[in-house]
Amino acid sequence: MKLVDLLTSKRHSIEEGWFDSIVNAYPADGQAFLKNQKDRFNNPMAYEFRQGIKGIFEALVHGMERDLLTEHLDRIISIRAVQDLSPSKAVAFVFLLKAAIRKELPQEITVRGISEELLELESQIDGLALLCFDLYMKRREKLYQIRANEAKTRVSGLLRMAGLLSDLEKEPVEIG
Repeated sequence: MKLVDLLTSKRHSIEEGWFDSIVNAYPADGQAFLKNQKDRFNNPMAYEFRQGIKGIFEALVHGMERDLLTEHLDRIISIRAVQDLSPSKAVAFVFLLKAAIRKELPQEITVRGISEELLELESQIDGLALLCFDLYMKRREKLYQIRANEAKTRVSGLLRMAGLLSDLEKEPVEIG
């Protein structure tokens, strides 16, 4: 049996193990909520994690266009980018997939001799981490840009309220 077939047969347990590993990085009260609240509207974070996990797994096992794969990665990384996580912790969820696979397939890896295929898959997972880091940085840049624009707006409003900035000063003057 090839690795692809094994991964397909154990898909649900690997995805659940990966989800649990991701969630276990959060505080205990958050873990309970993320694991137990199944409604997508009451728990959109867990929903996005699960949808991202399913898509990423599908891409690794059966292949997928880069844009679609990026969409699935972004479902998770967009949440982690706004949380108070370092870049390495935000992206670390990708590497947890390796452990989830190895946990579900320990005998198959050694007995069936699929270690070469597994090394290739793990190399693809490493590549996903690099892509995730790029996505994380784009999300963080956008977040900083939004914060800077909000600060400019607040300062401009305060200056206007204080009478230090007139309406004429904020509009560009055309010379022509």
